[in-house]
Amino acid sequence: MTRAAFPAGALAALRDARILRLRAGGRHRFIGIWAVALGRRVFVRSWSLTPGGWWDTLRRDPHGAVRMGRRTLAVRAVHTRSERLRREVDGAYLDKYGRGASRRYALDLTRARSRGTTTELVPR
Repeated sequence: MTRAAFPAGALAALRDARILRLRAGGRHRFIGIWAVALGRRVFVRSWSLTPGGWWDTLRRDPHGAVRMGRRTLAVRAVHTRSERLRREVDGAYLDKYGRGASRRYALDLTRARSRGTTTELVPR
């Protein structure tokens, strides 16, 4: 199955940004989370797994949106089950966020609890 790809400019902005502005479902506000890109694909993980939080909401209703400056793109969340892909996302999180004060949180995002929340954001 071929998934839709982010437009090149949007993908570059998502890849380069330290924080992704994400709205889960239609009722949540935009919040800042960490995201990584692998090729043309964008992945997110939950650090806190808060009941009613963004990841919990996307599990129940996979529709959301990302915001880059004034531009908002509708996305669909796809839960990732592939262990190979989860390992690649581990590496991407450590490469992007694994330095300085962010390192401890990046390491937490590579542990089993957060790895289980690996979610791909696909434009819709």
